[in-house]
Amino acid sequence: MSNFWESSVWGNINLIAVLLIGLLVGNLLKKKIPFLAKSLIPTSVLGGVLVLAVSNIYRIFAGISMFDTMFFNENGTSLAEILTYHCLALGFIAAVFKPSEKLKKERVRDVFNTGVTTVSTYLVQGILGLGITIVWALFQTDKFAAAGIILPFGYGQGSGQALNWGSIYETDYGFAGGRSFGLTIAALGFLSAAIGGVIYLNIAERKGLVKRDFMEDAEIFSSDEVQKTDEIPMNGSIDKLTVQLGFVFGSYFVAYVLIRGLGNLAGGLRSVLYGFNFLFGVLVATLVNYILGKLKKGKILQKQYINEFLMKRISGFFFDLMIVAGIAAIKIEMIKEYWLMIVVLGLVGALVTFFYNWIVSKTLFKGYAEEQFLAMYGMLTGTASTGIILLREIDKEFKTPVAENLVYQNFPAIVLGFPIMLLAANVPKQPVFVLLIMAGLFVVLNLILFRSLIFRKKKKE
Repeated sequence: MSNFWESSVWGNINLIAVLLIGLLVGNLLKKKIPFLAKSLIPTSVLGGVLVLAVSNIYRIFAGISMFDTMFFNENGTSLAEILTYHCLALGFIAAVFKPSEKLKKERVRDVFNTGVTTVSTYLVQGILGLGITIVWALFQTDKFAAAGIILPFGYGQGSGQALNWGSIYETDYGFAGGRSFGLTIAALGFLSAAIGGVIYLNIAERKGLVKRDFMEDAEIFSSDEVQKTDEIPMNGSIDKLTVQLGFVFGSYFVAYVLIRGLGNLAGGLRSVLYGFNFLFGVLVATLVNYILGKLKKGKILQKQYINEFLMKRISGFFFDLMIVAGIAAIKIEMIKEYWLMIVVLGLVGALVTFFYNWIVSKTLFKGYAEEQFLAMYGMLTGTASTGIILLREIDKEFKTPVAENLVYQNFPAIVLGFPIMLLAANVPKQPVFVLLIMAGLFVVLNLILFRSLIFRKKKKE
């Protein structure tokens, strides 16, 4: 039995507290320092960098990592990685829960195109990233040739997936420092979103292409947005927030049971299945949300149990915690020998994501190309939250359908992107073969994406 004064009781709580304090300090600095206030660097990224800096300063003076001390139960880094892993899935699950509504027919095309663009961007990031590290390994045979495939997971999907695959490659294939490699790539993705977004906004504003109307003030919500008349009460016999968390964690529990069952059958693919935790969570949450909608429509449930306002807050919390924990968990000493390759991958990832999405947005999203580009670039170098930050710079009231595109594109993106995750499991075994398959998939998806232009030309001919 543990005593309440032992570090094993307090260590985990101390780490979460430090991460959240880092967020608060980052937010304060962003409000008070003019340069940071004008930047588009997410507060969660700033908070993570602050915690990482303090940790490394402590290491210089004490000779040991701050997170390896008794104050954090000697396993603070591992817990930060675990938080990053779980927060990705929990954030996605909360984002899926919302009262069911039908998408208008005229919007389906743009949503589908947005999903295809997302997966195509993953592919072009993976093709270039993998190509670079394959060449790298030819000249330095002790290097991990498959490392570049982490680029689309770090840029396209954020810290959680970058950690997942970095961990799989480190554990199963001996990629020393794989976890920190993935987390560092993800951190560079957030910086790419902020820096690239600012550069584009300034250039576009000078040319008169966009008019920025963003002001970081308190967002005002109407009472109907917070509490709808047909919903359960905010503070009934059970608090409404507790109900929302119950659905989120309940869905994640069912997802874990499924993963565990399939993992016991899959044998060698167990680690890959656990890397899909967020995907199983989204599928279970979508099913639960659908069932709740049917029960409400059939008058079996008299009240609406899902509150979209609270679910967005829960999702935002988990994504903020994921980012700050992911950056704080980076071990600088583990990536020293990779720093040049990380910088190269980071620059290539930023440039290819920028130009590919610029071309697609200008070609296929007439009428709101600038808004679509900024949101997609932000999302595909950071997370959906980063995309929304950039979008709000020129579309504060969400008058364009871009925000809706980002929400609903997840469904076609999951279906079309699933093969990429299966390929990622085989990259260390046959990197060149997987590279060729990815190139083929990229061609096919772009034929689908630009189908209206290609087939229109054929008809004219």
